[in-house]
Amino acid sequence: MAKLREKIVKYRVLVLIFGILLLIPSAMGYFKTKVNYDILYYLPDDIETMKGQDILMQDFGKGAFAMEIVEGMSVKDTAEIKKKIEGVDGVEEVIWYDSLMDLSVPMEILPDELKDIFNTDDATLMAIFFKDTTSADTTMEAISQIREITKDQCYLSGMSAVVTDIKNLSDKEMPIYVLVAVVLTCIVLSIFMDCWILPVFFMISIGMAVIYNLGTNVFLGEISYITKALSAVLQLGVTLDYSIFLWHSYKENQKLFPGDKEKAMSEAISNTFSSVVGSSVTTVAGFIALCFMSFALGKDLGIVMAKGVIFGVISCVTILPSLILIFDKVIEKTSHRPLIPKITKLSDFVMRHYKVWIFVFLVGLVPAVYGYRNTDVYYNLDATLPKYLESIQANDKLSDMFGMNATHMVLIRADLPSKDGKALLKEMQETQGVRFALGLDSVLGSAIPREMIPDKLTDTLKKENWQLILVQSEYKVASDEVNAQCETLNRMIKTYDPDAMLIGEAPCTKDLIQITDKDFKVVNAISIGAVFLIILFVFKSISIPVILVAVIEFAIFINLGIPFYTGTRLPFIASIVIGTIQLGATVDYAILMTTRYKKERCSGKEKKEAIRIALTSSVTSIIVSALGFFAATFGVGLYSDIDMISALCTLMGRGAIISMFVVIFVLSSMLMVFDKVICKTTKDMKKTGRSSL
Repeated sequence: MAKLREKIVKYRVLVLIFGILLLIPSAMGYFKTKVNYDILYYLPDDIETMKGQDILMQDFGKGAFAMEIVEGMSVKDTAEIKKKIEGVDGVEEVIWYDSLMDLSVPMEILPDELKDIFNTDDATLMAIFFKDTTSADTTMEAISQIREITKDQCYLSGMSAVVTDIKNLSDKEMPIYVLVAVVLTCIVLSIFMDCWILPVFFMISIGMAVIYNLGTNVFLGEISYITKALSAVLQLGVTLDYSIFLWHSYKENQKLFPGDKEKAMSEAISNTFSSVVGSSVTTVAGFIALCFMSFALGKDLGIVMAKGVIFGVISCVTILPSLILIFDKVIEKTSHRPLIPKITKLSDFVMRHYKVWIFVFLVGLVPAVYGYRNTDVYYNLDATLPKYLESIQANDKLSDMFGMNATHMVLIRADLPSKDGKALLKEMQETQGVRFALGLDSVLGSAIPREMIPDKLTDTLKKENWQLILVQSEYKVASDEVNAQCETLNRMIKTYDPDAMLIGEAPCTKDLIQITDKDFKVVNAISIGAVFLIILFVFKSISIPVILVAVIEFAIFINLGIPFYTGTRLPFIASIVIGTIQLGATVDYAILMTTRYKKERCSGKEKKEAIRIALTSSVTSIIVSALGFFAATFGVGLYSDIDMISALCTLMGRGAIISMFVVIFVLSSMLMVFDKVICKTTKDMKKTGRSSL
């Protein structure tokens, strides 16, 4: 490390130039990385609903599905619209009245149940099948083209339309996320640090690390839009500490090596690397824990963010030292006294009232845990999207005008006898909440002769091995009612064909609920276990990891319990990833204070003095770190119209502040209470004899 740090300092200009040149392939990789906007895509491939989706693609050549509401148009104009939609690249098929009958045949010949399903006094419905999956580029482009064709009197509903709107909204908002995070973080750093221009160099260094990280995502093939939206902001928040530590170390070493800034920076690089590697391990462990989720979105976010932390460490000890040394004169000219003075009286206040903070911990734990366990979450991906989006307006219109919400599809064997097919359709039709069940036998069961059924329609609903049934539900996706309905329909179709499958957004979301419930427990256990073992190894103690993990988990309980008391519903992914991220990212606050406490106790200080020194020396760093994390995330939470992004950023920002207060007040009090236990159960402290107040 000694030679490497000296070379970084000596060849700082070349290091910076090389870093800038690396931005070129990174930018190319960023633009070549595909982004997936369909959350349900990340469900395991081996579950029945996903297998059914594959069969729909392979055997029927159909992927996504949507409903088009045509309002206030004549039959002739509607037929013309249908013809234009069929000509859109990416559209496989459009089913409407003329798919069943020639337009010369009066619509009244259709059975009343079919006629009433697809028509109101002033509107009619078309079912649109796309050639590719929900979030495929061709499908989203087709959605955009259909909207151009249909314009004001038509409304396109369905998951693909929602995904297209999420893509457009996310792409529009993402640059603002970065701008908001950078500006607010710079303001915080300018207040707490001793230089106006220094935060800019921090942002440049971290920004380059972010671009490296985003560029290397090309090797993953694709990433989720949630990962794309969060990665830059989250990487800024969790790696900001490293830059602050380098600067403080550099300033301290300038006092040890007056007039020799290169030597001071060389030592600062060494000190920073050894300290930052240790603290970053817990953060990386938290993100790696997400990779153990069955729901692959966790793996997507976990890999990208773990990679981002590593790039953050590398950039901190290479790019940032080069920038500081190259622009040394500018930094000196813009130096100032920190606008907020050092906090010296806080430690005395905490020490005097440590029993109060222990009492607060014990009393607050019960409501915190209760709120944490009972916070309501939602799984319906379009539930909290802005009402101005076209897809949300169309979904609402479909529900209001036709009483339709979730659309299911049944895949059942092609050779199912017509008699059984009619019986199944009748049973499904009579199931509570089913608006209609439409299959080939729905048409054959009417007064229409078999020879009058168009071959194209037969080919649409029946293939060599499978036939397709559309089931429209009155219930909303992810509701208890639709989940119960899916269970009923699944049992029903299995009696006619054990291999039959119920697929669609609602069945997939039902699987999502069951899978993520298990993932929540697995990820929590792994992240807590990993962080516990890391702290155990670092401190060589049994008691310290218990105390530190308990303190941060208390902060997590508070953070995720608050929504219960405010009546706020969280996106399902928040309950899984926030605890892991908050634990991995903010346990460093606790490690920083405990490290100094251990050092002072081992040097012979009495426990009260050791804790006072530890708190006084670390409180400013903890506050700056927490406020930096808060600034990088909370502003994005306030700005974003995508609740999945807004909620996650709000929780991360709030979690950093809560962890900050808990570490300062509760952890220091815990160290007072459990000092004797810590000394007896920590390898290097067993010989520490003094433990008086």
